Amino acid sequence: MAEGKLFYVIGPSGSGKDSLMSYARKRLATSPCVVFAHRYITRPANAGGENHVALSEDEFATRVQSNLFAMHWESHGCRYGIGSEINMWLAKNYNVVMNGSRGHLHEAQITHPKLIPVWIEVSPEVLAERLYARGRENEAEIKERLMRAAMYRATPGGIAICNDGELEDAGEKLVQLIAPLIVPKPGAKCD
Repeated sequence: MAEGKLFYVIGPSGSGKDSLMSYARKRLATSPCVVFAHRYITRPANAGGENHVALSEDEFATRVQSNLFAMHWESHGCRYGIGSEINMWLAKNYNVVMNGSRGHLHEAQITHPKLIPVWIEVSPEVLAERLYARGRENEAEIKERLMRAAMYRATPGGIAICNDGELEDAGEKLVQLIAPLIVPKPGAKCD
């Protein structure tokens, strides 16, 4: 039986991952075989950024103990999880798009060896401009984010999308990466 593809979208904070995924989600809203996974995060639902499922530390720990996450990690003082429902979606031949973690990529490739890393890249100048413009971090935190971003580059087997320009340009590249793998017949289901 065929299995769907897992698109693991990663990039530094400020690279525009959330904006690109939101763009692709809207463009592919009528595609019957694409699912965008929500992350479960230990931060308030109204914290801004991506649409996520907010969990308390206790709720998150209970879900980890109950094996309800396909993968989970910690970063910047929060815990992040991807629900085990993605495994069911993949088994039913749905293509799944998720917001991943650069630091968790290696472990994710062990549990999901067919995943496709999608690196959202942005030049250091544009990244610095975006981080300063959003006003969430102080000078030291921005410098730390810029240094961390410089350490990560697309790995072999991954696909890089440059997001230095207009959202629509990089957004269409992401859509075209996901969409060509979908060949549904009219009225057909993915499984």
